[in-house]
Amino acid sequence: MNSDSSVPNPPSSVAQTIPEPTSVPQVRFKGEGGRLLLLLPSENEITTPATAWADLWQQLKQRLNGGDRFWQPNTAVYLIARDRLLDTRQLQAISEALTEAKLNLKRVYTSRRQTAVAAATGGFSVEQQSPIAHLNPETVGQAIAEPLYIETTVRSGVEIRHPGTVIVLGDVNPGSSIVADGDVLVWGALRGVAQAGASGNSRCIIMALRLDPTQIRIADFVARAPETPPQQYYPEVAYVTPDGIRIISTADFSKDRLELPES
Repeated sequence: MNSDSSVPNPPSSVAQTIPEPTSVPQVRFKGEGGRLLLLLPSENEITTPATAWADLWQQLKQRLNGGDRFWQPNTAVYLIARDRLLDTRQLQAISEALTEAKLNLKRVYTSRRQTAVAAATGGFSVEQQSPIAHLNPETVGQAIAEPLYIETTVRSGVEIRHPGTVIVLGDVNPGSSIVADGDVLVWGALRGVAQAGASGNSRCIIMALRLDPTQIRIADFVARAPETPPQQYYPEVAYVTPDGIRIISTADFSKDRLELPES
């Protein structure tokens, strides 16, 4: 996995932050581990939802235009949106404001489904995190969130992470990737990288109308597309057998008959 695949742990020492009043929720920048985090206040901290976006936008511009900036040009920014509801237009505005300040929006972290969909639709890498803070050990290896539906083509350079099943109504282009704790279902062509059962559930599947991936993973099992592409494509499903990942026609597949490898 990439080192930037999750929100960094709180630093052991005091991180470099922009001073701010403690009485009012603020947009904050924080340097951590050579990265720049852009933290938005939780929606529960905003008492005037009608003006929430206007307030956030004004604060962001003040931070970017202020004289107390501590970051270097071309630094990657990780937007920690928490439970903030942001649409594609707002995310694009944030990205453009960062670009003007010579910063690059690298990834969006959110616990809101709508924000995750908006980020993916806008072409941003996104990780939807479960709002559950503490999991029962018995749930490890199982999908813990409702499916994430994305009605767009996943473009090259975009990575989508979700603690449940990911359903894409569109293509997944080469150079993009989807990482799901549940299944990966693509109503289109899967030509990028896809991982199902990322938390260890080998019963998860990967299905696409055209299965032509760069690489697929299910739990700890890995498979690559054949060097010689087939002459004709049809809906296929990839699943784990005792001999590894197998790919067959969806017409011949039944999840009830999955043969799991011996532990």
